[in-house]
Amino acid sequence: MAILALHGGAGGDGEWRGMTDLDPDRLACLKSILAELGPRLESGELDALEAVTLAVEAMEDEPLYNAGRGSVLAENGQVYMDASMMRGTDQAAGSVVNVETTRHPIRAANLLLKSGWPVMLNSKFADEYAEENGLEQVPQSWLQTKLRRAQWSKWKALNARPGSTDEDDGAVLDHDLEDTEPAGMGTVGAVALDAHGNLAAATSTGGMTGKPLGRIGDTPIIGAGTWCDQNVAVSCTGVGEAFIRTCAAHEVAVQFRQTEITLQQATESVLNQVQPLGGRGGIIAIGADGQVALPFQTMLMYRGLWQNGAISTGIGNETYS
Repeated sequence: MAILALHGGAGGDGEWRGMTDLDPDRLACLKSILAELGPRLESGELDALEAVTLAVEAMEDEPLYNAGRGSVLAENGQVYMDASMMRGTDQAAGSVVNVETTRHPIRAANLLLKSGWPVMLNSKFADEYAEENGLEQVPQSWLQTKLRRAQWSKWKALNARPGSTDEDDGAVLDHDLEDTEPAGMGTVGAVALDAHGNLAAATSTGGMTGKPLGRIGDTPIIGAGTWCDQNVAVSCTGVGEAFIRTCAAHEVAVQFRQTEITLQQATESVLNQVQPLGGRGGIIAIGADGQVALPFQTMLMYRGLWQNGAISTGIGNETYS
């Protein structure tokens, strides 16, 4: 048995109003990743750790997701990226914070995990570590897409709150916010169970449009945005500060240890803890026993699942095969 689940961020209030013009490409990216990696995970060619790394790398290369190329811009108009991952067998972890030039932040986190020490590196020191270990470096101009620059310009012009234009596909067309996608959080993540019964989790993000310099969300914090042990793999998406305050990803694991609680119940319970703190979002999780949970409390969460040879994806409440 092998399972791979992905998310591409959650956000928005009210009922989902259907796909934007860019959403089919977002779903196509998820389907492509699942179709490529699912069978390799099932056959044993890939272990869980490499599967989640490759999955997140692919989403970091998709300009329509808020990670790697396509990351949103901070208050100064620059990209700062975070990523973390964890392996269930030994709870090894790796994390990078506020990197600016590393094409695949999740691969830098992978290097740290495998090195064993340190667990986390910050800013230019993380980029230097990645470069010294052979990871591709790219200029800011490559990371910044037309859509993200338009979203940042709209955020600046409106003097809006950080993150308010993150999912505004219409910004590039100068539409009104009311006529486009809702505000949301575009973190990406992957969790996997491999053919040997091992788990891994990975999460990557560009943060929030207009975020203050130096801000750190939940994504690079082990136990907040990412957690994995021998029982469960978890990746979160939402307003990071609330996920930090609840240690959300780890809290899923704590609740799941109670044998009378299903993984769906544990993840929903944690989202209920996060919500009063202003952190509505979503969680993807896989248990070592094969349970899968993909709950969200927002208008939408981009998500995909490979299980038993079948692929399913979703944005709002609908699921597509």
